[in-house]
Amino acid sequence: MSRISNVPVMLPKGVEATVSESSIAVKGSKGSLNLALHHLVNVERNDENLKVSGKDDSRESGAMAGTFRALINNMVVGVSEGYQKKLELQGVGYRAKASGKSVNLTVGYSHPIDYRLPEGITAETPSQTEIVIAGVDKQLVGQVAAELRDFRPPEPYKGKGIRYSDERVYRKEAKKK
Repeated sequence: MSRISNVPVMLPKGVEATVSESSIAVKGSKGSLNLALHHLVNVERNDENLKVSGKDDSRESGAMAGTFRALINNMVVGVSEGYQKKLELQGVGYRAKASGKSVNLTVGYSHPIDYRLPEGITAETPSQTEIVIAGVDKQLVGQVAAELRDFRPPEPYKGKGIRYSDERVYRKEAKKK
């Protein structure tokens, strides 16, 4: 049985949650998010918090209650504070430029890469070698950052590529003669 689902999700000031039979909608200052609920999960709204529980005592119901409690908490944090991921480009001539709803990457290929950002995601480039991805949906922010990193993941010999700002790339020793 999940113990994380026993902890209620606190709603901060300015965040509204609407619970229906099969979905939940959370609205805040940064935006709004919707989530379809699993048929084994029950969500109850009290004054300032949301309580997630399983509909029966099965193992799957407890697991789903813990999962959906975490998803709802991520939604509440996203609409109140937002999420962001930072990427760094390392390599000679590697640079990025964010303009509108796209990110232009020059990462060692014969052509530049123009990546279109999905709805609800913004990108900034404080310098030519940094990209900051921001949005309200934690999963979507992480997915966009992973897709940008996949264009040129860091290689283990020189460390060139696109990496997360907190990522540690383990370097290999070059071949000996």
